[in-house]
Amino acid sequence: MRKIAFSVVSLMAVTALSAGTDGVNTKLQHGKDAAKVSASSESVDDLSSMFSEGTVSGQIRMFYVDRKYQGSLGVNTHRATTALGGHLKFETAKFNGFNMAAAFYTTQDTGLNPYDVQDPSLLGTGLESYSILGEGYIGYSFADLGYKTDAKLGYQRYDVPMMGSDDARMLPNTFRAYKLVSHDITNTTLQIAHVDRIAYGTFRNVYSFTGTNAAKAMLATTSGYPANGEIEAGKYYNLGMATVGKKTDGVTNVLVKYTTKHFHVKVSNDYAWDMYNTLYADAGTSWDCLLNSDIHPFLQAQIIKQNSVGAKYMKNLAESDNGEIDSLYWAAKFGAKYAGFAAYIAYSQTSENSDTDIVNNQYKNAIISQFGGMPAYTQGMVTRHQFLAGTKATKVAAVYSFKNLGVNLSAAAYYTSFGMDKNSGYGIARTATEPGFDIKYYPKALKNKLQLRFRGNFPRKFYESTSGDLGWNEYRFIANYNF
Repeated sequence: MRKIAFSVVSLMAVTALSAGTDGVNTKLQHGKDAAKVSASSESVDDLSSMFSEGTVSGQIRMFYVDRKYQGSLGVNTHRATTALGGHLKFETAKFNGFNMAAAFYTTQDTGLNPYDVQDPSLLGTGLESYSILGEGYIGYSFADLGYKTDAKLGYQRYDVPMMGSDDARMLPNTFRAYKLVSHDITNTTLQIAHVDRIAYGTFRNVYSFTGTNAAKAMLATTSGYPANGEIEAGKYYNLGMATVGKKTDGVTNVLVKYTTKHFHVKVSNDYAWDMYNTLYADAGTSWDCLLNSDIHPFLQAQIIKQNSVGAKYMKNLAESDNGEIDSLYWAAKFGAKYAGFAAYIAYSQTSENSDTDIVNNQYKNAIISQFGGMPAYTQGMVTRHQFLAGTKATKVAAVYSFKNLGVNLSAAAYYTSFGMDKNSGYGIARTATEPGFDIKYYPKALKNKLQLRFRGNFPRKFYESTSGDLGWNEYRFIANYNF
């Protein structure tokens, strides 16, 4: 059985809304954000059929982003970009448990840009169009041996809480990874993985800079990207070379997830060799309201603990004398669902730097995220300040789905506020805010394969220095088509 899906990505967003089990917000993802069209590869009896019975899949995505800066640092800059790109993937059928796959990703500048200044997050380094082998792996299924376990070795999309594809622009991050995933225990997922290379996607360009800039390095390092502002998008790097300029053995992950109808818990540990260890955990529960069984409240909590390990190569960064990391982040979320409506409020807090830390080791109490991971309940569409040391963040969000009315349309709105500490290492602003909205529509005539999306975000005091502050008004128009 052949199923074709060609994916051209046009995704330009300055930060995605956090994905949570409440269903209020979701990130754009290649092949996942529109109707799912591909199935697991089938088993065949000979090598020839392994290829002839393979499947082709993908997604076409067109993206337009328009941002008008405000604040005295914004100097009234107005920038926009329109891009067309995506991925085309071929996956063989299974033969004796083995299968193979390759996927090429591309982003192309359409030239349809109404202003002199282009937004960098849809294209490659230097605003160039580019293509990359994003996936190229060998898989093995243990099903014939009676196990619900699969292995995948090679270049691939890879997502755990603190490492991920971060598919919030044109092209996602991709990795060279080796992972084993088991579902043999009822309601439980077990994963053991090792990752040693990363190719950052187009969102990486938002955090690019030349020379030394402590504030930009701090923003990048706590937002999913490396402090090295000159690492290019679309090229594979050793994880250590990309982040601290020193070759390392990569990151080893162990993950356990348990899920039932009204409860879930996830624990994921990333050991970044000679850098830091990151322990992530979250749990949540939902129930039927005693006063009205149609109302379903939910409660969730998450925690992240980081500690430096081994040679402590974070010391290679200008803002860290000894590479010491000893940080803690926690968050909670409470909300409810009723028919097509859902809403929540979330709060998070990150440990504070001392007056000595801010001089000698600004990263000590920040949550370091340099490989695309962004699981925080309180992140905005763009603003990810919740991982800065000492930040106390709050987010409220609501969404309404019109499916019950026969229309596959949803509309979400949110507001985030970040109370930043004087020793965060990022500017002098003490409160940054970001309201925004997200509207998604799937035309029924196209069997929900096409998604049309309109998004907006409006940060204020995203950054502030003695020279002034920075904010913007941004709108995004996105079309995704899977086939």
